[in-house]
Amino acid sequence: MTADQPQSILSHLEELRWRLVKSAAAVVVMALVALFFADQLRGILERPFEIAAPNAKLIVLEVTEQWGVLMRIALYGGFILAAPVVLYQVWAFVVPALTPKEKRWAIPMVSAFAALFLAGVLFGYWLLPRGLDVLLGIFPEIESDLRLASYYSFVLRFLLAFGLAFTYPIFVFGAAAFGALSSATLARGRRWAFVIVVVASALITPTGDPLTLMGMSLPLYAMYEGTYWLIRLILKK
Repeated sequence: MTADQPQSILSHLEELRWRLVKSAAAVVVMALVALFFADQLRGILERPFEIAAPNAKLIVLEVTEQWGVLMRIALYGGFILAAPVVLYQVWAFVVPALTPKEKRWAIPMVSAFAALFLAGVLFGYWLLPRGLDVLLGIFPEIESDLRLASYYSFVLRFLLAFGLAFTYPIFVFGAAAFGALSSATLARGRRWAFVIVVVASALITPTGDPLTLMGMSLPLYAMYEGTYWLIRLILKK
């Protein structure tokens, strides 16, 4: 399919269907891969808890709880591992409709999105033991044994929140690349940007403790400043 070969709505829908099928198949296959390495992934995900509370343990309260956690690990792992295939399918579907200028920016921005998401997850993982230490140490006289499903739900949402939050500069830079804003706009909005970053960090981080709030807010605002300079130096806007 090329830009000078317009397709009917039905043919577009048919192509979209096959792109979705391929993406779903990739997620299923990668979920099976994640399932195969479930023990290793569990070790990685439970390590922050072991660091924060070495004398505590994870407990199970329902018969199907371990199975549910295993499926959650497989599903999250499948989506993350299949992300390159899914992004390629999205790219292959939309690229014919892009202008030459948009095509020039598309691949670098998609690559940057993936890199920033991974950076956010890794930073969140580094911060996680510290956040757990604060939260589990509020009442030191109380034993900190946690329910397995509750812990995994918390950890996966925590890492996902950091990963997604770290990708916002891509959207800001993209808006500037397509003329929707400029570096001057970002400069004028610095104060509001800081307030928005702090409020957004408080809303999307599941812990709510000051350490995690600061741990997310400071990098996000630093990326705001970095995006400002990239727009000013690269785009000259």
